Amino acid sequence: MSEAAAEAVVAGATGRAEAGRRAALWLAGRGIATAALDARILTLDLLGLTAADLALAGEVPVGEAGAAALNAALARRASGEPVARILGAWEFWGLPFRLGPDTLVPRPDTETVVEAALALHPPPGDGVRLLDLGTGSGCLLVALLSEWPGATGLGTDRSAPALRLARDNARRNGVGGRAGFVAGDWGAALGGRFDVVVSNPPYIATRTVEGLDPEVRDHDPRLALDGGVDGLDAYRTILAQAPGLLAPGGALLVEIGYDQEAALRALAPASGLRVEAVRRDLAGHPRVVAMRAADPG
Repeated sequence: MSEAAAEAVVAGATGRAEAGRRAALWLAGRGIATAALDARILTLDLLGLTAADLALAGEVPVGEAGAAALNAALARRASGEPVARILGAWEFWGLPFRLGPDTLVPRPDTETVVEAALALHPPPGDGVRLLDLGTGSGCLLVALLSEWPGATGLGTDRSAPALRLARDNARRNGVGGRAGFVAGDWGAALGGRFDVVVSNPPYIATRTVEGLDPEVRDHDPRLALDGGVDGLDAYRTILAQAPGLLAPGGALLVEIGYDQEAALRALAPASGLRVEAVRRDLAGHPRVVAMRAADPG
């Protein structure tokens, strides 16, 4: 689908509301299941509008530059590119995050990690040290720092471009002064101990990656998806490193695939960890496993 194919959808003289309507119809005609929502998001963002602008001044023409931007975005969406990739940004935990080729698009299921961390007993207090392994866009680290104003945090990632984006996202969301970022393989070579360690590692079995929705398979970074032959490679590494990363009483929280709870329960004891809780996502699937050091003896 070329950008030229979308040229006739919206013209400079088209009103804002009409542009959104045409965009939705055009995307629906090309099989986009979320056509109305996608068209609304693209129209508001690319034209720099609020919902009130669209409702109260919907007759205002979009202009030539607005039409060109919207038409190009529609062509990209019709080709299967996700809205978040087109915009280069997405919202997570009510906060805005810039994205890049080396970062996942933050998903609602991952907010379950934040919820699980906030529900820890006892709750972390001032001075808590937070670690986000494989931070990507920094969404988990930034969201938790925004909830814990007395906390400091560190994010690790193998990708230098991802770390630059994460650092920028921390600054944009007002927590940059309390967040640090380090290139590395999970927690290898880190010298400190942390009260809360979180991670959303790759957990999809290699053989399954090619069968993912094309919007994920073709646009999310492969390294952030592929968890090895059984999908558990990253967990083995993280759990093996956990005893050297957790402060006394510290908690490790990892996002998991819907069918991986039993595997994590089986892996934890070998690293001296016990599963303290499993939190479910909005669909009712096990989504986060919370672990602490096992009781001695």
